[in-house]
Amino acid sequence: MKIGELAARSGTTAKTVRFYEQAGLLPDPDRKPNGYRDYGPHVAERLSFIRRGQAAGLSLREVRQILAIHDRGDTPCRHVREILHARLDGVRGHIAELIALESHLESLLAYARDGEPTAHDRAGVCWILDTDPDADSETG
Repeated sequence: MKIGELAARSGTTAKTVRFYEQAGLLPDPDRKPNGYRDYGPHVAERLSFIRRGQAAGLSLREVRQILAIHDRGDTPCRHVREILHARLDGVRGHIAELIALESHLESLLAYARDGEPTAHDRAGVCWILDTDPDADSETG
């Protein structure tokens, strides 16, 4: 099949297919006598796998590693599990950071809502950010 047909079948674009080829995620396609790329049905399956990997938050480097294991005839599922565990740990870390940020922002907004700037605040730029409301509540 031609690149446009492959792209349509896999829900992507011809540009993306070429990018994946250059990135080493897809094998070099056969060429017809007129120079057009000629893809087999297995390439559409591979594109679907790449997209599912990305949807799971995997980097293209990680997807390339998984495909390399598969291409040499081994089963990459153990490696996939390891990557997914690491990815989940990273996501949980990000969630914890976002929860802490949410709490800090709520404190700043409460501080801004309850307080008013005065001449003696001597705020450098903005009195709301020039003082740490969390530090004030911890010491007092």
